[in-house]
Amino acid sequence: MKKFSVLLLCAMLLGILAGCVAPAPAPAAAPAAPAATTAPAAASAATTAPAAATGAKPYIPVISKGFQHQFWQAVKAGAQKAATEMNVDMTFEGPETEAMVDKQVEMLQTALDKKPAAICLAALDSKAMTPLLEKAKAANIPIIGFDSGVDSDIPVTTAATDNVAAASVAADKMAAAIGDSGEVAVIVHDQTSRTGIDRRDGFLNQMKTKHPNVNIVDVQYGAGDQLKSTDIAKAMIQAHPNLKGMFGANEGSMIGVMNGVKEMNKEGKIVMVGYDSGKQLIDEIRSGVVLGAITQDPIGIGYKCIESAVKAIKGETLPKTIDTGFHWYDKTNVDDPTIKPLLYQ
Repeated sequence: MKKFSVLLLCAMLLGILAGCVAPAPAPAAAPAAPAATTAPAAASAATTAPAAATGAKPYIPVISKGFQHQFWQAVKAGAQKAATEMNVDMTFEGPETEAMVDKQVEMLQTALDKKPAAICLAALDSKAMTPLLEKAKAANIPIIGFDSGVDSDIPVTTAATDNVAAASVAADKMAAAIGDSGEVAVIVHDQTSRTGIDRRDGFLNQMKTKHPNVNIVDVQYGAGDQLKSTDIAKAMIQAHPNLKGMFGANEGSMIGVMNGVKEMNKEGKIVMVGYDSGKQLIDEIRSGVVLGAITQDPIGIGYKCIESAVKAIKGETLPKTIDTGFHWYDKTNVDDPTIKPLLYQ
């Protein structure tokens, strides 16, 4: 019995000792605790890191002046090509007409709210965009101008045609065709965008400087709308029966010029010079009804704006302007291999 009691006492002592030392493994597990406490910090960093750092595609919204003309569809095609090649997410939008400045301002605000990596913008009104450009700068969101520059130092670059030089060539061609004298009228898409201002002034100043006997009798603005520009063209022809030439400063303006001249039975009597392309203009140039036009490189403009945005996101230095080039085309070269790819239908 004594032996049994001694054994029982030993067993109890061993149980007590085991209970005392059982917690010992806990310290070994302790190092895992700090890792768990730092995990939320890492997650927070991931939410604020640039898209490139997290492996996500950078998001670049492209806000154009509109989408109603084939020119903008060609710009979109170039931007999409660059976005695919450079592995970025891109959206393309613009207001229903090029007179809807407030709508474009709303689009830019919405784009900023999405905190994109960069924004490509073709501004309808340079001054109207200034407050939002300031917001983009404060948020370190690079702005890439395209087609139409902005009167601001905020855009890191602008991919566009040298519209002053291009319109000067259009003026020279017009002057030569009308014998360097006579009355000429001009229809421009707007007087608030950089393209509208530069094409108008490039044409007018070249005439004044190089062709002083050519008299610009009227300059009107049709918002790039074909119907409105047609009405303007007809009114110009009625008001100036001796009109010898008409210049349309973009696709919509030029369609208005062509329609107006045709409806007033003045084909062959008024020399027409245009800007951009489109099936109707190309057909009239090929037939000789329209003298010729300036073509830009819309696909190149779209491509360059995305390419420049990607470079800006990476912190690369960009020139303030990227000249995307222009060409004069008429019935002699409309089907030339160097011109044809630049013309959209």
